[in-house]
Amino acid sequence: MPRKRSPHRVAIVAPNPVSMFNLAIPEMLFAKVEIDGAPGYEVTICSSDAGPVVTTGGLDLQVGRGLDVLSSADTVVVAGTGERYEPDPAAVTAVREAAAAGKRIASICSGAFVLAEAGLLDGRSATTYWGMADELRDRYPALDFKGDVLYVQDGQILTASGYAAGIDLCLHIIRTDYGAAVANEVARLALVAPVRPGGQTQFTQTPLPPERGTACADTRGWAMRNLDKPLTLTDLARHAGVSVRTLTRRFHAESGVSPLQWLLHQRIERAKELLETTTLPMDRIARACGLGTADSLRGHLVRRTGLTPSAYRAQFSRLGTGATEVTSSVARGMKRTT
Repeated sequence: MPRKRSPHRVAIVAPNPVSMFNLAIPEMLFAKVEIDGAPGYEVTICSSDAGPVVTTGGLDLQVGRGLDVLSSADTVVVAGTGERYEPDPAAVTAVREAAAAGKRIASICSGAFVLAEAGLLDGRSATTYWGMADELRDRYPALDFKGDVLYVQDGQILTASGYAAGIDLCLHIIRTDYGAAVANEVARLALVAPVRPGGQTQFTQTPLPPERGTACADTRGWAMRNLDKPLTLTDLARHAGVSVRTLTRRFHAESGVSPLQWLLHQRIERAKELLETTTLPMDRIARACGLGTADSLRGHLVRRTGLTPSAYRAQFSRLGTGATEVTSSVARGMKRTT
């Protein structure tokens, strides 16, 4: 019998006070991960003093576990308050010790101040909520602050800028642990955008903004199902039943980018998922996502991530026992469309 996979253990540290949104994001997203019918993560919320924790909205939460749970965690996530606060010395010490033990450490919003106070951000790239950026830079000049990103990963340390960026950070962690297909499924279950690039060295391009309308939703869905085809503006406008000019105006109003920019983004995202979840050769991946040739795939991926397709696959591939089946399924689909 195959050995049963143990869930990845995540400890979420709640400061006092804590932002309920900051706290709910990792608990919700990690809890939605299932691998072969079993939980992918075991999530525990803790605080410096087990007991009531005040929220920034004025409610009291009862937190049943103390910081001792960090010793058995694989990943530690420090939630934020959404406002300025002084890091608790006990939490700072516990997080520092967890990092020294080799655990992955992440923060959301002002949780970065705990990591900085613990010395974990010295010489590292990091970010926090824009409203506290100046204070973080002034108090901890040894860190390399990144102010225009959603999240940053520098080695085992990850920081998210704030609020919804915590969603992107958690999805990035899920993708790192279990691959793009799992992360995208969690995003679908949570009704949020798929994994978005955050701002670390290999992910420098600004992600797509959230969609703000549905007039072009059917056409976007149709395009996603036909990424292997050389779609043009005329093709998209014909499907939408409008002129190219009207399509462009509506598309930009809803998605914040032009139709062709959106299409290129989706082609690259599809290529990344195929690199992570199949063993298909580069030229077949390029054709499957509509990028044409392996050289074109390489050029777009290097510009987007800083990595060649081979390097990206080596870093992010999460091929399991179903890899051959997935690859064969994709190959059959490509034969039907060529």
